[in-house]
Amino acid sequence: MKSDVVRLGVERAAHRSLLYATGLTAEELERPLIGVANSYNAVVPGHIHLDRIGQAVRTGISMAGGTPLEFNVVAVCDGIAMGHDGMRYSLPSRDLIADSVEVMVQAHALDGLVLVPNCDKVVPGMLMAAARLNLPTVLVSGGPMLAGRHNGEAVDVKTLFEAAGAFRAGALDKEQLADLERCACPGAGSCSGLFTANSMNCLAEAIGLALPGNGTIPAVSAERIRLAKHAGMRVMDLVRQGTTALDILTEDAMENAISVDMAIGGSTNTVLHMTALAREAGIDFPLDRFDAVSRRTPYLVRLSPSGSFHMEDLDNAGGIPAVLRELHGAGLLHEDAMTVAGKTVREVAMSAAASNGEVIRRAEDPHRADGGLRILRGNLAEEGAVVKASAVCPAMQKHRGPARVFDGEEAAMNGLETGLVSPGDVVVIRYEGPRGGPGMREMLLPTATLSGMGWDESVALITDGRFSGASRGAAIGHVSPEAAADGLIAYVEDGDMIEIDIPGRTVLLDVGEDQLVERHKRGRSRTSAHQAGTAGRGILERYAELAGSAAEGAALRRP
Repeated sequence: MKSDVVRLGVERAAHRSLLYATGLTAEELERPLIGVANSYNAVVPGHIHLDRIGQAVRTGISMAGGTPLEFNVVAVCDGIAMGHDGMRYSLPSRDLIADSVEVMVQAHALDGLVLVPNCDKVVPGMLMAAARLNLPTVLVSGGPMLAGRHNGEAVDVKTLFEAAGAFRAGALDKEQLADLERCACPGAGSCSGLFTANSMNCLAEAIGLALPGNGTIPAVSAERIRLAKHAGMRVMDLVRQGTTALDILTEDAMENAISVDMAIGGSTNTVLHMTALAREAGIDFPLDRFDAVSRRTPYLVRLSPSGSFHMEDLDNAGGIPAVLRELHGAGLLHEDAMTVAGKTVREVAMSAAASNGEVIRRAEDPHRADGGLRILRGNLAEEGAVVKASAVCPAMQKHRGPARVFDGEEAAMNGLETGLVSPGDVVVIRYEGPRGGPGMREMLLPTATLSGMGWDESVALITDGRFSGASRGAAIGHVSPEAAADGLIAYVEDGDMIEIDIPGRTVLLDVGEDQLVERHKRGRSRTSAHQAGTAGRGILERYAELAGSAAEGAALRRP
């Protein structure tokens, strides 16, 4: 066992004494030492109950003959961080989390690992650590929040972000806004729509590193506690079998997860995170691979923000196993890929009941024939850009309009509030990329404001930043190269015509080559937050120096 270096031999007497100081017994030190990486905190609603999840995991490990050793990592709530400098810290926290798990596991020579995340960057950060450490590993999340209820309708955090725009447009008063605030987020769990957190928790299940039900069982359900206990028990089976994370996290497993992503219309952030995960696992998975999977995968599940259903509805319809069953029936899975449940993907799929065609459409009757996400290319995004096509209305699938250019989110919000944007425009928000932001902030406030004003059917938005999974509309993100890397987006000027063709997968700046050459000679705008000093001297400064292109997952560059 890896932990022998801290448990066995006369020369390890001091090590054992320190472990005894934690309350462990001699009997417990004879068992495999299993790390439980938990992102519990009292700040983030998706994480306030993870102490109970962690306790259940520890119980499962002990029941199965292991010794659990729990430790914590940071977790950012993207919703609370949204729209201010706090959002700069969200994406960098992904690598900080991966590093933290690596440090704790390697420094203490642990034999296996159970990961307990829930929100946004915590799930991919922990998955990246799993690939890096390559130990027997199971992930079990805290589960989704229930949808709120307002006037008999299901609501969620997206409702609130869009309500702010409706308030500005005079469609909502202060009392109505206050009512929504109190009921949209009813309790513990990751926000109830198919936003980034729930998308990644579903993909962890589809990729095989989490047990069936991980992505959809509600946070408040007793079944979630039982799932956590089973996760603790299963990691002990993996330890005994010698099955490690990279035995599960194969190229076929990655492609299965992307197929599920396209079928459920996950967040655009999944492209960023799965690309970074593939890099950690040593798997070549470029953006074009996502697009190839999207072209052949039917879009089967329309949850908020693309539709009216929420995570609890998907769970009641059979969850990810039921989605896998539809994809399996259509011949779209690598069915022999193994999972931590000890079953193949085919066995997991066939354990689910057939879809009733409502929440999960049948593969032969999809919402659309191709996947929810698309990769766009063109002179404005030579390395690629990402759009959640399933959240774009038909009228905006193709759009041509004049650019309204803003250097940063704050400038864009000011432009929206002061009437600088009109229907038909293409809002361009730049210097929000991994390096230029720094931190690649989510542009949910601008997209939600447009939706709340009723302009998501007439105004497009393009950025080298990214979007929350709660964004909807013609929102094209991850434009690469970013402005700070001298991408063409840095040279767009007000009034330039931009042409978007989502079915054709292109995004083009219609400006003559001679004009572009002249603009390059003049030099680009240099008002990125990093260059203006916003990055400071801490993690943001380091991230700005090391972050790679969004087309490569915005992963930190290696020497």
